[in-house]
Amino acid sequence: MSKKEALLKAAESKVRIGGYGNFSFRELANEVGIKSASVHYHFPTKADLGAALAHQYTNSFLAALGDPVAIKASGKNPIEVYSQLFRSALITDNKMCLCGLLGAESDSLPEQVRTEVKRFFNQNLAWLCSAHAENGDKNPAQSAIATVSILEGAMMISKSLDDNSYFEQVTQTLK
Repeated sequence: MSKKEALLKAAESKVRIGGYGNFSFRELANEVGIKSASVHYHFPTKADLGAALAHQYTNSFLAALGDPVAIKASGKNPIEVYSQLFRSALITDNKMCLCGLLGAESDSLPEQVRTEVKRFFNQNLAWLCSAHAENGDKNPAQSAIATVSILEGAMMISKSLDDNSYFEQVTQTLK
């Protein structure tokens, strides 16, 4: 793993636990084993790092999903595949969705980070719209908004109440 990748990984962990303000370049440098100035070499500003982090998270998330048409053709429900990624983040990683957490902080984020968070949600809504259309939904755009809202909200409630059963209950309603 390159130093840049290690920095992004360390920053992702910190942001998914405590938000955008939960890391400093000095902390990341210590964690990765480099000098603080070396962090600035890869990411001149915290906003540059935050934007790169959200961009990478979006790309990884969408790559993990795959194509909703191919998922449906393989006999699986694309909405269940989508829900499973959120479940894994919450239950396996014990963390929030990075862009969901950043989205809640969007008023206080630098513009380039907000742009990447918007990109996450726009691309997820497009994916979900296609997935709901594949499932024969009569209003896939509305269902896409409802799906991502339900999952992000269920994560927040489950984390706040320290009880993943809330997430499990609500995901049973998604089709």
